[in-house]
Amino acid sequence: MDIQYTEEQELLRSSIQRLLRDQYDFEARRKIVADEQGFSRRQWAAFAELGLLAAPFAEDAGGLGGGPLSTMIIAHEFGRHLVVEPFVETVVLAGGLIERLGDAAQKQGFIPDIIDGKKIWTLAWTEKAGRFDLADVTTTARREGEDYVLNGEKTTVIAAPWADYLVVSARTSGNRRDRNGVSLFVVDRSAAGVNLQSFKTIDGRRAAEISLRNVRGQLLGSEGEGVAALEACRDRAIGALCAEAVGAMGELNSATLEYSKTRKQFGATIGSFQVLQHRMVDMFIAHQEALSLMQHLNLSISGGEAGLSRLASGAKTKIGYAAKFVADQAVQLHGGMGMTDELNVGHYFKRISSINIQFGDPAFHVLRYARFGAAA
Repeated sequence: MDIQYTEEQELLRSSIQRLLRDQYDFEARRKIVADEQGFSRRQWAAFAELGLLAAPFAEDAGGLGGGPLSTMIIAHEFGRHLVVEPFVETVVLAGGLIERLGDAAQKQGFIPDIIDGKKIWTLAWTEKAGRFDLADVTTTARREGEDYVLNGEKTTVIAAPWADYLVVSARTSGNRRDRNGVSLFVVDRSAAGVNLQSFKTIDGRRAAEISLRNVRGQLLGSEGEGVAALEACRDRAIGALCAEAVGAMGELNSATLEYSKTRKQFGATIGSFQVLQHRMVDMFIAHQEALSLMQHLNLSISGGEAGLSRLASGAKTKIGYAAKFVADQAVQLHGGMGMTDELNVGHYFKRISSINIQFGDPAFHVLRYARFGAAA
């Protein structure tokens, strides 16, 4: 599959490429990650000014109406440059849930600040014993007046140290793993009772363990529809993450090819050795197959086709294994320097490793794909 971009989509892609080429090269990215804050508000403002934070939202929500295809284009270019700023967390996850579930007041109150880059959001859904199960929620929420009071723990919440607001999944009824008892809540990260233990992830981002103690939250949507909303949100997130992984794979292939033309061993460039040529061909094929599947998935999400969750799991599995293969080979072909901090190859390897476990690793999605097939 090869998507033919519209004039607007091609303009979006070229604008992102120009911005990242001029302002977000590898050395600039290393400085951002090494900084105490761990991301650049100046770059976040530049993304907002370019319209990247508005692109996926519908026009009636104040966005540009680009939908999943604009998300794919942005995430693909962000993957090529290892962008650490929380586009997926703020726009795709939290922003997508607000657009899907929020009432008029919530949409008008929250989405414009996301689009303008004024507020950063993230989704807090993972729990220590959850194992990627969206319904496995022990955090509780009880109604108290107009608001709800939340108690519980969330683990490894990406971008939480940067966030102004959290979208939190909590149980309003039923027992553990009861799909119909999970609801979603908007929580101010600075609210009383919200405690964060921040840490740096393997790919240079920031995450946190979150403790909620009698924290007041605002219901997003209706009680009990949290799991269904999160499943749809996961499909969109997988589409974006797959695009990011494919962007990283392309850069790894390019870097490895260039290295093979200059690195000499036994008096010849390593690119002249047939066994390594075959390996790089395998890397190229893996990237092209992943690229095609990424486009197919995001086109399907854009068209709202049936069976999206099964397709998303298939793509997460196939692209996950392909990305790991390309990353492994790139590191090996670069030798010991492949994992040094000064070379971008190791950073791509770490980012792909992180993407592979977000919203379920390839092994989890193989089983999920099989379950969908058995139910068909």
